[in-house]
Amino acid sequence: METEWLGPIMFGVVFALIFSGYPVAFSLGGTSLIFAWVGVASGAFDWALMNAFPERLFGIMSNQLLLAIPFFIFMGTVLEKSKLAEDLLTTVGALFGGIRGGLALAVVFVGALLAAATGVVGASVVAMGLISLPVMVRYGYSKELAAGVITASGTLGQIIPPSVVLIVLADQLGQSVGDLFMGALIPGLLLAGCYGLYVLFIAWRNPEAAPALPEAERAERGLKLLKRVMLVLLPPLSLILVVLGSIIVGLATPTEAGALGAVGALLLAQLNGRLNHRSLHGAMDETTRLSAMILMLLIGSTLFALVFRGLDGDRWIEHFLTHLPGGAIGLLIVANLTVFVLGFFIDFFEIAFIILPLIVPAAVGLEIDMVWFGVLLAINLQTSFLTPPFGFSLFYLRGVAPASIETTAIYRGALPFIGIQLLVLSLVIAFPGLVRFLLTP
Repeated sequence: METEWLGPIMFGVVFALIFSGYPVAFSLGGTSLIFAWVGVASGAFDWALMNAFPERLFGIMSNQLLLAIPFFIFMGTVLEKSKLAEDLLTTVGALFGGIRGGLALAVVFVGALLAAATGVVGASVVAMGLISLPVMVRYGYSKELAAGVITASGTLGQIIPPSVVLIVLADQLGQSVGDLFMGALIPGLLLAGCYGLYVLFIAWRNPEAAPALPEAERAERGLKLLKRVMLVLLPPLSLILVVLGSIIVGLATPTEAGALGAVGALLLAQLNGRLNHRSLHGAMDETTRLSAMILMLLIGSTLFALVFRGLDGDRWIEHFLTHLPGGAIGLLIVANLTVFVLGFFIDFFEIAFIILPLIVPAAVGLEIDMVWFGVLLAINLQTSFLTPPFGFSLFYLRGVAPASIETTAIYRGALPFIGIQLLVLSLVIAFPGLVRFLLTP
């Protein structure tokens, strides 16, 4: 066997293991060690390169930017476990309930806040499904619309800052977190706005599919409702805006802002009398599990990158990507198609740590705007989360939806929102200024 093919074969073996269901971190680490041994035996790999692994591992552990990830996850899980997210939904639902499609609009609004706070699609979709789906079905909403708006709104955490996803992208793309937050803000709000417009369109075209709440269910009105909105909505919204604003204007690093957000979430939960042992333990447990998963992926992907580079696999990938027909356009098409398809099968973090390090050198070589490129990838991954039959958001909702909601209804409900995401993705590709507008000096 020609040794120059060891890199491509290693790449194929890793994905074969991942698609077989074997844990991704161990697939990366185990394959790397095996191919390192094969490379040494064939003279294609210098074992001395493995001496760099401890240093790279220390670099991961000392990366201040990555420390922001558990802070932001903890911030979101505290809001979720303390039932503050549930209060948000019921309050906004009461605020919008008097108009057709009001409950669905509330899901979009709160889904955006919750998704941005947690940064984890699964947590957002499950929370929204448990809280809002039974209510929407009870009041006569179309099953398809209810399921579609929940699964789509839960994925907004991929693009609306402050988001863990954007922090990881910034780290992998070598860009400022603040720049990526500002670049993603307009496309994220545009996407949420398009969801809301679609809900209003359905409510206008088919009022029975998205009815207003009955008068009897809207007991709170006027000043009483306004007071409730002020007490429930403004504190978490203010927290998110303070955290986001401190990063964008440069008053705090992402890690410092994440710590502020975590403390702020604890204070909100305490002030609302929701900070107890059960909620705190649940938030800490979920934060630990997610952070450990990300760390193991980082360790595995670092070892994979080291061995893959030692086998000249990175040169093979870069040569392939930079010599595609169409240059930068060809790379964008291949990269987006790859990320889109892989999004059916593996999690965002796995894609970020495996695929992006291989794509980024070629993108830099072709002088692609990396902030714009990162936003494109974030929107792209949203689409893959919704695409039947493998979309993760669909599975998350199926797991918590009542038996009366058929799987086919969930799939049908997601299709219009996939179209909306593709529309926004096309707009961002056609008009890069949507990303660069807030970054322009």
